[in-house]
Amino acid sequence: MRSTKVLIILFIYSYTAFSQSNTEVHLFDVSQKGEHYVLSNHKNISNNDGYDNQPSFYDDNSVLFSSTLNNQTDIALYDISTNKIKWINSTPDGSEYSPTKIPNQEDVSAIRLDNDGKQLLYRYDYKTGTAKVLIEDLKVGYHTWFNKETLLSSVLVDSGMSLVVSNLNDNSNTTYQNKVGRSLHKIPNSNLISYISKEGKIWEIKSINPTTGATKKIINTIPGVEDMCWLNDNTILMGQGNTIFKFNTKTDKSWNVFHTFTNKELGNITRLTVNASATKLAVVSDVSPEHIVQKQLDAYNARDIEGFLATYTKDIKAYKFPNTIEFEGLEEMRKIYADFFNSTPDLHCEIKNRIVIGNKVIDEEFITANGQSFGAVAIYEVKNGKISKVTFVQ
Repeated sequence: MRSTKVLIILFIYSYTAFSQSNTEVHLFDVSQKGEHYVLSNHKNISNNDGYDNQPSFYDDNSVLFSSTLNNQTDIALYDISTNKIKWINSTPDGSEYSPTKIPNQEDVSAIRLDNDGKQLLYRYDYKTGTAKVLIEDLKVGYHTWFNKETLLSSVLVDSGMSLVVSNLNDNSNTTYQNKVGRSLHKIPNSNLISYISKEGKIWEIKSINPTTGATKKIINTIPGVEDMCWLNDNTILMGQGNTIFKFNTKTDKSWNVFHTFTNKELGNITRLTVNASATKLAVVSDVSPEHIVQKQLDAYNARDIEGFLATYTKDIKAYKFPNTIEFEGLEEMRKIYADFFNSTPDLHCEIKNRIVIGNKVIDEEFITANGQSFGAVAIYEVKNGKISKVTFVQ
């Protein structure tokens, strides 16, 4: 029966495709009780559909991050005390990434990717947003400052990324290592920068003295993870899944759990950063698969077609178990469900059981529509914060 098929299909995840994943920036207070750390006062400080990522603290009271605005990515500054966002710039012909305060100055540096593919590191006036190229001849992917004259970058080359130290006074660029990652951080209270070495099969966190070029291994990364930050002089944080791990360079021999999130808003944790006083932690997370599935369920029960479609990818594929395709594409989905929502005032779905395995959510559903009720199972697959595939079992 047509209405039955429509009802089953309505439980698909859909994701409006973006060139980047749908991520959010979350902020926590950090406190220490004995040997343990406590995270509290959670806030989603980006709270924005689309790409919100690469946070860094401008000072103890404000956070820089890249954020989607008017279909482009610009530099946002979140004021912790007022809970308000200020936009540093607006670049209609490009987008900015990895915004970072320049030491002992008000201005901000960021990588700009123009619509024509040109990618350079720029300096942005904090008050006006006026931009000026900092390094003309390097395709900088990620960067951090050693001091106001010296910075370290992961520079894009044919073989991946290379670690380069740049001196802005004499315009010199020195390559120290090939095959490095994107995570670069000043080690607190030291003259060292940490970076991720990918020279071997097992990735390593290393330190480098930008003045002498001397390097030293600190520890292997968590397998497959390259994003990290320093909580203090000795403690490294890395995120994997919904858990943050810590490693103390003086007391630990292996990684230990720092905090595991039970909040369904936080799924796959990537970027992390801590303010200078170690009282605030900002983390980036994909929207968790369960959170997205629940969001589409709420929109379904409200018969909110736009909210429902917003949870799906443009190339959403719906299957009848095991592999018979029912339909493909967001516009086809709109055609099927818009009229159905309008003509089914008693539409409702109740979840009897839910299982979450990685990026898959399996729902046992009890559906009511047009005076009829029936059970079904929907298997949702979530990619980059949107539903990309759904398989229905009836």
